[in-house]
Amino acid sequence: MRGLTGSYISTSYGSEVVRAFLPQPLPPTPPLVWDDQLQALSQQAGLAIGRLDGLTSLLPDVSQFLYTYIRKEAVLSSQIEGTQSSLSELLLFENSDAPGVPSDDVIEVSNYVAALEHGLARMREGFPLSLRLIREIHGVLLQKGRGSEQQPGEFRTSQNWIGGTRPGTARYVPPPPDHVIECLGSLERFLHDQPVTTPPLVKAALAHVQFETIHPFLDGNGRIGRLLITLLLCHERVLSQPLLYLSLYLKQQRSAYYDLLQRVRTDGAWEEWLAFFFNGIVSTAEQATGAVNRVLRLFQENQRLIAEAGGSTASTSLVHGLLQRHPMLSVKRALELLPDRPDKPKPAFTTINTAFGRLLELGIVEEKTGAARNRVFAYKDYLRIISEGTEPL
Repeated sequence: MRGLTGSYISTSYGSEVVRAFLPQPLPPTPPLVWDDQLQALSQQAGLAIGRLDGLTSLLPDVSQFLYTYIRKEAVLSSQIEGTQSSLSELLLFENSDAPGVPSDDVIEVSNYVAALEHGLARMREGFPLSLRLIREIHGVLLQKGRGSEQQPGEFRTSQNWIGGTRPGTARYVPPPPDHVIECLGSLERFLHDQPVTTPPLVKAALAHVQFETIHPFLDGNGRIGRLLITLLLCHERVLSQPLLYLSLYLKQQRSAYYDLLQRVRTDGAWEEWLAFFFNGIVSTAEQATGAVNRVLRLFQENQRLIAEAGGSTASTSLVHGLLQRHPMLSVKRALELLPDRPDKPKPAFTTINTAFGRLLELGIVEEKTGAARNRVFAYKDYLRIISEGTEPL
């Protein structure tokens, strides 16, 4: 091991003096050691991402898959922070007809979806991956619900810590607030290939650790740090679509994940972290590739069922198409999603309601509310595939 990857400085918190960690700027010094095993893992990770990205061309409408997959990521990343919301609860919350008052957990996950979509939209507009964009995303993440009082969209101006009840008993104390902007400025330069160009996957791995080490916000650091991985890979055009998220892998390996973050700081375990990260890329990309293939087969099989059943296949196929993009829908919401076209009026409420009834008879959907009115239907097998791994911790 190369040893400490920064320095400790004394800072005051109340009446006690504590040691806070000040990381060295990236890239690591001394340079990374690339043995044959690490090099091979890096190549495997690159190939796995390439296969996943290439698969998006097979999707008739990639936005169909992304809508639900982004929401799966929101659930998983939030679960790592302790929320207990499920994907089904989030999708029910997004249906205005769904009964019940949303819990803090569901609001928190919904904020995550909005934050991710905001970041992706800004980058599509040509906005650079920068500290300003990270602040914007954080502002959306904490816009309402839990954490909304923790300076949304602002870098912290007070000391925080990880573990323990105060900095003096904490497992880790990040840089003091008067060093945060300096540390973030170095990180932003690294993201922009200064002082040296860094391969995108390596850059994402190193930047994630550095962001978590700086811990620049009072709340939401873990979620923003995981978002940073996907945003960076999209920004560097490694991914044409935001289909790769490490949260499922990090949720399953949570103890090792937190241990490695700390060991990078204390022991310089950068190579071990990279091996862990590359394995996560391979595992996650292969899981996502498998999910895309299974979803495509499901869509084809269900369309065949609809055709073989006969009757009013046009309206049933129309609703089936809507469910491919929004796998939990009410009749009212389905009608809202259909475009207004002067040459083709929208189907009547009864027509769409009948179509849902046919899908229910075919076993393609299930009703989620148990109510006689304002029913919400779920595309059950699609949700089963996408929901794998999202069981609360």
